[in-house]
Amino acid sequence: MARLVMKFGGTSVADIDRIRNVACHVKREVEAGNQAAVVVSAMAGTTNQLVDWTRTAARFHDAREYDTVVAAGEQVTAGLLAITLQDMGVNARSWLGWQIPIRTDAAHGVARIDDIDGAVLVERMETQNQVAVVAGFQGIAPDNRVSTFGRGGSDTTAVALAAAVGADRCDIYTDVDGVYTTDPRVVPKASRLEKVAFEEMLEMASLGAKVLQVRSVQMAMAHGVRTFVRSSFADTDAPEHHLEPPPGTLICDEDEIVEEKVVTGIAYSKDEAEISLRRVADKPGVAAAVFMPLAEANINVDMIVQNISEDGSLTDMTFTVPAIDFERASEVIAGSREAIGYQAINGSTDVAKISVIGVGMRSHAGVAAEAFQALAARGINIRAITTSEIKISILIDASYTELAVRTLHSLYGLDEN
Repeated sequence: MARLVMKFGGTSVADIDRIRNVACHVKREVEAGNQAAVVVSAMAGTTNQLVDWTRTAARFHDAREYDTVVAAGEQVTAGLLAITLQDMGVNARSWLGWQIPIRTDAAHGVARIDDIDGAVLVERMETQNQVAVVAGFQGIAPDNRVSTFGRGGSDTTAVALAAAVGADRCDIYTDVDGVYTTDPRVVPKASRLEKVAFEEMLEMASLGAKVLQVRSVQMAMAHGVRTFVRSSFADTDAPEHHLEPPPGTLICDEDEIVEEKVVTGIAYSKDEAEISLRRVADKPGVAAAVFMPLAEANINVDMIVQNISEDGSLTDMTFTVPAIDFERASEVIAGSREAIGYQAINGSTDVAKISVIGVGMRSHAGVAAEAFQALAARGINIRAITTSEIKISILIDASYTELAVRTLHSLYGLDEN
């Protein structure tokens, strides 16, 4: 017998038929003798509608009231799934974040979880075999108001709940059957990974892979929650769903992976923008004058490249920001022109970031050099580079995105999986 937390996203609960399908997945686990808690998102499109209504009501609105509105979608789904499970003969009850309780900080709209008391859920699992159907994405703030976690927050709820109830595994059911070496729409030969280390998944999630929310991976890594990504759309009666493990990808500690590949996957993001400051005085405090105003404006800076002139008096500085923040970042920099002292500013949103990820890179030399050589042979110019122990990220022209991904996927033998 295992204790599982099962999470279902918006597309998995988009209508009553799909909610019945989710209930079949839950019933299968209960009949197998497992204890289960379920975390659900709002029905697909519901949160967008609630956000639109809030913004239509008032462009500038109280964040606490915003949370009250947008948390309603998960409440509806939790109730409907509990009703469906009860109709199938499964002992189930819905729970909202404040009822458990899931306690958060005071940052309404982007709250972080401080604590979850899973004692009551565990007691009911053990004594009544009751399935807890938990509304994801929400908790209770110190002011006793509903708080929400930001987009993708139900993943975070599921992982945190798994840690709180001591679950053996957190199963994330989604519209894909696992984590792939890259986007199968770009590389048809991309293959599903059986296991991925927490660190690798964290890099993938932050660099463009949208299977899991970044915060949920961070929490899984911090608490050692083994997380399993699997499809909610497969036939619940299919024999493979009764295997252990079933089809999917396990996100786990590096120690569980017997044979580490040099490169695990290739991620990409087109949601990038590049800003270049030309002929900046090379003196102490200039970098702070550039990046502190951006930080104060809550604009995330990623890749940074600095080229110093031959005489050491001037420098060119290039960095990237999310494409959605490009205009705002440009305005912030323009407002700090006197403090920075740059002579010209250039920018572009027609760029893409390609990332090579793998824990095996720690013990292998030449991985970056091979990538640069392969891209050069394809006529792909590299505009910026950043590296870490398990990642190489390069910035290129967006028009070369798919060619670069296919080239690197083949280069590291990922086509052969």
